[in-house]
Amino acid sequence: MTLDRIRLAKKRTIGTNQTTKALLQSIAKEIYVAKDADQHVIAPVISLAQEKGISVLWVESMKSLGKACGIEVGAATAAVVED
Repeated sequence: MTLDRIRLAKKRTIGTNQTTKALLQSIAKEIYVAKDADQHVIAPVISLAQEKGISVLWVESMKSLGKACGIEVGAATAAVVED
């Protein structure tokens, strides 16, 4: 699974709260979810993405998702956002 799209995205959200907001505002194009994130944290985001018809891409770890987003800490979820 490549992280190039999230890494190169001009606009993205990082973190569960921001990703949820992007989904609710219907501006998220696709979301990334870390496999090692707590289930109770990511389950509502995954459910909302499926409800909205947004693709969910799985990432091996929170650390690798955070790194791809350009932050020093891990991230449970992130999203590519429309311009």
